[in-house]
Amino acid sequence: MTKTLILIAEDDLQLADLLKWHFERAGYEVRTTPDGEEALIIAGETPPDLILLDWMLEGLAGIEVCRILRRMPETANTPIVMLTARGEEADRIRGLETGADDYVTKPFSPRELLARAEAVLRRVRPALVGQVLSYAGLTMDVASYKVKRGGATVKLGPTEYRLLRHFMEHPGRVFSREQLLDSVWGRDTEIEVRTVDVHIRRLRRTLNAGGGADLIRTVRAAGYALDEGPE
Repeated sequence: MTKTLILIAEDDLQLADLLKWHFERAGYEVRTTPDGEEALIIAGETPPDLILLDWMLEGLAGIEVCRILRRMPETANTPIVMLTARGEEADRIRGLETGADDYVTKPFSPRELLARAEAVLRRVRPALVGQVLSYAGLTMDVASYKVKRGGATVKLGPTEYRLLRHFMEHPGRVFSREQLLDSVWGRDTEIEVRTVDVHIRRLRRTLNAGGGADLIRTVRAAGYALDEGPE
């Protein structure tokens, strides 16, 4: 299974390295930056599964980064845990109201932060349970490569399977064609961007063959998402 990607935006380089070590040891893929503006660039180019965001960052304050992340389609639903030495109630409320999913006050132990981060991931990404992914009547058994919708088997080609799995691991999140190329086909691929549209159409046709609602949402000028809600 693809590793869960964590973005750590922390200007204390020693702390960032310590957290990176603990999260990688726990099986996560980790990217780090001490700069708020760079954090926005990284998150936009390769949306992480979770962001650990320090309040005080170089270039752009973490609270402002959080506000912008919530406006970006790529990260609107990405769980964010704020890290800060500000322990006052007003600061905690401000962080949560800005869009953070949790708030951890320094000093903290890396093991505690790891546990808190995993709790947020379980809460925000309920579709990911062990080796079985599920969303809106769709189930995917990752171990056996079996997909079902409403109990009926869905037969997918290898590319459509990888595409659906990526969507099911990030339900509701909008991905651009370029991001899907990177995640599903690989960064070194020479496949044209429009190829994504072809496979999206195939995936839609197969998933909807039984007459169910279209779960693949097209977001104009942004990309695609697995979303049962209205466009």
